[in-house]
Amino acid sequence: MKIKFLKAGNGDSLLLSFSDGVANRNILIDGGVADTYYTDSTGLYGELHTEIDLIRKRKEYIDLLILTHIDNDHICGLLKWFELDNKAHELVKNVWFNSGKLIATYLNEPENEDLQVGLKIFSDPQTGVHEAIDYEKYLTDKGIWDKKIIIQGQKIEKSGVTIQVLSPDEAQLKRLLKEYKKVTEDPAYTGGKEKDWNKNLKDFVDEEEKTDFRFVQDNKPKNGSSISFILTLNDMHFLFLADSHPKGILKQLKALGYNKENPLEAKLMKVSHHGSKANTNKELLEIVKTENYFISTDSSSHNHPNKRTLARILKVNPNAIFHFNYEHVRNELFSTQDRQDFEINALITKELNF
Repeated sequence: MKIKFLKAGNGDSLLLSFSDGVANRNILIDGGVADTYYTDSTGLYGELHTEIDLIRKRKEYIDLLILTHIDNDHICGLLKWFELDNKAHELVKNVWFNSGKLIATYLNEPENEDLQVGLKIFSDPQTGVHEAIDYEKYLTDKGIWDKKIIIQGQKIEKSGVTIQVLSPDEAQLKRLLKEYKKVTEDPAYTGGKEKDWNKNLKDFVDEEEKTDFRFVQDNKPKNGSSISFILTLNDMHFLFLADSHPKGILKQLKALGYNKENPLEAKLMKVSHHGSKANTNKELLEIVKTENYFISTDSSSHNHPNKRTLARILKVNPNAIFHFNYEHVRNELFSTQDRQDFEINALITKELNF
């Protein structure tokens, strides 16, 4: 398994490539911000475009495209690709996407129009005229989306791998449908008012150990609706948590038989919500045994990652290896004191091979 961590701005975009013994397979998880594919202001293509081009040249496909949830920093790179590439659908075999309309149908509830996602497709490239089209309709018309809800508890064999879905559950989907408002929702409130990078790691550890510290979980409906999962290939487990909430993930991991004494042994944990302090708690870290923690963000918004999250990880696992996709984030996070207090293993990682 080769996992590529694309530069996706403050978002996520990961490409998994492997052979199932029959063919080479590719799974794309999210598309980051629009610039991950193409930047309008500069005319420059991003790493998502590069990887898509390479897949085409190898005469392979994206066997599964997973859109974890509709936050801009996860979906906009995909929308930009579909808008600019009129052959995008020919490269994609199947899409996982819990759209607003699909959730409403599944729950037998009224649709929330704020959850609608649109594309602007060139109807006449010569004149530059765009045609507005519903993303769900596009995926359906192109025959790459089977409109099956992806929900907690499902175990799916797909493209040579097994995927155990950890979230969302029905309650989280219902909350997204009823509470999400595109205009009024504050996207930054779980990120904290300011960066916490000027505080030392040990100070966070001491505060949470020696005071009446109380963990406060992220409460955003969009994040809670994330598709998160354990992917298994050749008895190797990989944990992809999107922007999920830890309490729901913990509940499902325990239902699967994992606990502190019998942890999930994973080759990699994609840390939830770009390292937000509200999406990773101590109990979750104690139930997942891994060396590799990947944090995807350029820290351009929401003040991610929170240094408090990294302190929690190091307290539970002093041998943790942090993988970042932006050098300035890695370089600015850790102080001289941090490196005296802890053995910091922090890498800039473009890809990992397992």
